[in-house]
Amino acid sequence: MNFLNYLISGISLGAVYAIIALGYTMVYGIANMLNFAHGDFIMVGSYIIYVLVSNQGMNPIAALLISIVCCAGIGVLTEKVAYKPLRNAKSRLAVLITAIGVSYFLENGALLIFGSNTKAFPSIVNWSGVTLFGGQVKIQGTTIVTILASVIILVVLQWFVHKTKEGQAMLAVAENYGTATLMGVNVNHTISITFLIGSGLAAIAGALMCSAYPSLTPYTGAMPGIKAFVAAVLGGIGSIPGAMIGGILLGVIENLSKAYISSQLSDAIVFSILIIVLLVKPTGILGKKVQVKV
Repeated sequence: MNFLNYLISGISLGAVYAIIALGYTMVYGIANMLNFAHGDFIMVGSYIIYVLVSNQGMNPIAALLISIVCCAGIGVLTEKVAYKPLRNAKSRLAVLITAIGVSYFLENGALLIFGSNTKAFPSIVNWSGVTLFGGQVKIQGTTIVTILASVIILVVLQWFVHKTKEGQAMLAVAENYGTATLMGVNVNHTISITFLIGSGLAAIAGALMCSAYPSLTPYTGAMPGIKAFVAAVLGGIGSIPGAMIGGILLGVIENLSKAYISSQLSDAIVFSILIIVLLVKPTGILGKKVQVKV
């Protein structure tokens, strides 16, 4: 039964990676850029919840909703201030370096405000969970909520992208930026919506992750953000279902590696997977090859 416990815990961790990876894959698929500051929005959203619940005594769900709105707003502002001026830059490295700069700005801003001490994060889930097989398998309430949240988010995003006007605009921009502009699509508005959704998802992921692992520092989102990027590449960056599959797989692999191989080598195994995927199938599990005319 230990294997089943490890597997369920890995799926829960993978669901968090999947939610974060959805933000990565949407921004890359539509704006064609990698927002490496995305992981730090996890930290920002978690600190907002921490302040509202621990210091102000607010209801955790209300605090989560405020965190989502704040992170979404910060995401849109970041895109307008830091990324939009570089959208047509000759070098693609300009945006990448700017994203790294935004990441350090958010981390050091949190360090100045909250200090380096670890904060005890107040869980947003007040459900102990369920036990199976006579108590041999324990599924935490946070685990169940995290898995359900990831599935609901996937379904809603798929519906939004394929059934709404804004979603159709996203698909048009992702297909061909220039043609979408000529056809009357407001590209700037579409990219802003993408950042809004992605940053809001980061706040949800941060709340769920910190509820399962209740500690918070200015660097809380750094490593999960990088691993979520690996998950997005594994599933096929630009694919929403691919991000979900990649996240779940990565979480399971990481957790089983910690349990049966070595907790110290688990991160190395995760990044080895990225190298193998890039060598064997660069497009990922659900990614598609794109023919480019030169």
